[in-house]
Formats: sequence, structure tokens, C-alpha cells
Amino acid sequence: MPTFEDEFRRFFPIARILGRASLLGKKLVVRGAENFVRDGPSIIVGNHCGSFKDVAVIALTAPRPFFFTANKMIFSREELRFLVRKHLKRHLGRFGLFLNFLLNPLYALFIQLISSNVAKVGTVPVDLYNHGKRQAVERCQDYLKMGRSIVALQGRGRVVPEDPNPYVKSFGRGMSIVAYNVYERFGMSVPVTPLAIYGTQLPFLIPGKVLVNVGKPMFIADHLGGGMKASVDRFKAAMEATVNMLFLELIRRRPGPRALPGGPLPPYSSVDTSHGRVASRRLVP
Repeated sequence: MPTFEDEFRRFFPIARILGRASLLGKKLVVRGAENFVRDGPSIIVGNHCGSFKDVAVIALTAPRPFFFTANKMIFSREELRFLVRKHLKRHLGRFGLFLNFLLNPLYALFIQLISSNVAKVGTVPVDLYNHGKRQAVERCQDYLKMGRSIVALQGRGRVVPEDPNPYVKSFGRGMSIVAYNVYERFGMSVPVTPLAIYGTQLPFLIPGKVLVNVGKPMFIADHLGGGMKASVDRFKAAMEATVNMLFLELIRRRPGPRALPGGPLPPYSSVDTSHGRVASRRLVP
């Protein structure tokens, strides 16, 4: 019986083609690619502001096969079709519904391809609505024990204007718990690579740049103290603060106007990664 790795290698060329198609019209620029962990167990965490386009970015930049956590709805053809329609309507309004109707025969093949292969390549389903995250945590721990790489993007795949940083949602505790558990139970100090993504919030086919900033790996061992809850919360805060910092570096290095399409400018100017605290001051007047 083929392993997940066998299935992934078979599907990977198709995934890269789909990734390029998802980013059609956009130029991908990656900074810090040398920080990706190339061997052994690892976790990749980052912001999630661009729906399926964020997954495409990882597929085109990660140097090795990876297993990602994903909304369990993409495992069902009908529910994935609903998500695509919802995405188009959110970003394009009535025109999105018209586009959904117009392109339905074409993207039906895309939906069939994704929903029928996503489980085969070891994707970890996460039930976002019925509190089924414990099983996902256990699956991730099992994958790390096998030396695999896991991707866990934080957020619902869109810009949320009312959040403190519309592009970087507050992190969940899941990956921090995973890192803590494998360290305490199995003595594994798993590197957690933080990254920030900007540009995927632009609608499909709208030209622009997609910027990725990859930070140096982080370790739960550097944040231990005061028991499990304190250690998990401290590491979660440090990961979130680091991704915010990486995101700010992307924005500050952008050429041209500093106004951000797709949402308001995040109100961050500096980040204290030791405690996850962020200063609240706008970058520009």
C-alpha cells in the first residue's frame, strides 16, 4: 500500500501546477528561504490571509514534502464547492457569483482533483466548527514522530479589518501544544519555522506581488517554565509576535506607496518576541 510520501511525490507535480495557476498574474518573492528546515521533524507556522493561495505559496517555496492542517470541508467535493463560491462572493460580490456560474464547468475538475487527493497525501483535517481539534493535535504529533514536516497556517484565510492586525490573526494554542507534548513525552526538540505572507489577499487573477518572509526556527525549549499552560502560552505568544515582526519587515521593504490593498494598515510598529507584546502605533501618519 502506498505511503503518504509516495502519494505526495506522485501528486506533487500536479500540486505545483495548481499552485502556479492559483497565483496566476502574481510574482512570488521569497526572503529567508534558507531558514526552512530540510530534514527531520519540523513545523511551519504563519499567517493565513489569502485562502487557497497561501497553500499554493507553501507548495512553491517549501524545499521538501509537507503535511498541512486544513479545514475538513475541503475533503468533501460538495463542501469544497461551497467554500469556493463563498470565497468568490466575499471578494467580488455579485460579480463573484456570476464568475462562479461562468467558470463552474472548469473549476469542477479542480475541485474534484483536490477533494479526491487531499486525504491521500496525509493532510490533517481540522473541524473548525465542532471542536474536533484534539484529533488533529494527536495526528500532528504522530507525523512529527515519523520525521515529517507540518504546516499550520493561523487564521481563516482572509483579511479581518477589525482585528488588531488584519493580516495576522491571533494564534491558536494547537502547534504550541504539539511542540510541548513531543518535547516532554518523546524528548524531541522540534524546530518551528515562522513565516509571513503578504499579497495573497488580492483576488484571483488580480496582478501583484506575493511576498514571503521566512524567519529562523524557534524551539519550545527556549520558552519552558511554570508548567505546561505557562510554557504553551509563552511559546504561542512568541510565535505570533515573530510572525507579526516578519510581516512588518515585508511591509517596510515594499517599494512605492505604503498603503495596503485588501485591508487597512496594521497598527504595529515594534514587537517584543520574548513575551509576545506588540506596541500599538501606526507605521505611517
